[in-house]
Amino acid sequence: MSLRLLCLPGDGIGPEIVTAARAVLGAACAVEGVAVRLEERAIGFAALEAEGTTIPEAVIAAAREADGVILGPVSHNAYPPVAEGGLNPSGVLRRALGLHANIRPARSHPAVPTPTGAAVDMVIVRENLEGFYADRNMAEGGGEFCPVPGVALSMRKITESGSRAIAETAFQLAARQERTRVAVIHKANVMRMSDGLFLRVVREVASGFPDIAVEEVLVDAAAALFVRDPARFEVVLATNMFGDILSDLASELSGGLGLAASLNHGAAHAVAQAQHGSAPDIAGQDRANPASIIGSAAMLMEHLGHAGVAAAITAGLDHALADAATRTPDLGGTAGTAAMTRAILTHIEGRKA
Repeated sequence: MSLRLLCLPGDGIGPEIVTAARAVLGAACAVEGVAVRLEERAIGFAALEAEGTTIPEAVIAAAREADGVILGPVSHNAYPPVAEGGLNPSGVLRRALGLHANIRPARSHPAVPTPTGAAVDMVIVRENLEGFYADRNMAEGGGEFCPVPGVALSMRKITESGSRAIAETAFQLAARQERTRVAVIHKANVMRMSDGLFLRVVREVASGFPDIAVEEVLVDAAAALFVRDPARFEVVLATNMFGDILSDLASELSGGLGLAASLNHGAAHAVAQAQHGSAPDIAGQDRANPASIIGSAAMLMEHLGHAGVAAAITAGLDHALADAATRTPDLGGTAGTAAMTRAILTHIEGRKA
């Protein structure tokens, strides 16, 4: 049976980079003998204009039925209010598909310039459904509210079940990738109840992995240590907002957000998604870097059990990144989106020869 993947191009540079990812994924599947069917649906401004909502119910249903989803970046900050159809497709899919884990690797490449010159090779394992994210931490109603004019409050939800799920994900990933250290990020010296609960559960899970060293690090100290000594970190386990912020820092230290792949997954579904935004200012100019979404597609294929396809994509991406002539300007190169994609395709297709 064919693998069914749903592609959601999104806004800004989304259609360009998702097109690149589709081409690379198709080539890698062909080389590895994996049958794949790629379907496409509109989200974002295109869906809003056609159907009055940025993510129609039919798209959510299609995502549930697919083996996996490739989600392009969206311009959700520019959408109209939710009451007028301006939903954040990313948050909607995370809730609807139960995507509790957001896996964000940060790996530097020898030929790509980095801010500090230090090698980076870590994986951020970020909880995805709780924390200070008002669009996904309440069964009904918003997690932010104004009790009186001039006062705004935000609620942070941390649960034992959510903490256990993400901790198990992190330690299982460390064991699977033969990594020996997990750094647990928190602010329990201030948020004693919520981060205290998170730490208690993580310690319980960690006890089942005696071969993995565990370090508990305050989030502000972690930010400094990422810059000073990134080699200290292998797997980084964090609640939602801390993981979101630190993963952007780790990505910049490894070469930039243009390299920042990510995978959202739960028990039954997985969504590949670039970490960066929709960059509407460069849309349609052949300047967008497709590496992040292509790397995310490789993560999706690995998650779905197609390690050969993932390896072919990663090898093609590494090949393009090794030469300034085949990587985009944000990475110190001179290639456009199409040229970088062709370089990746040429390397993948050469594996068949």
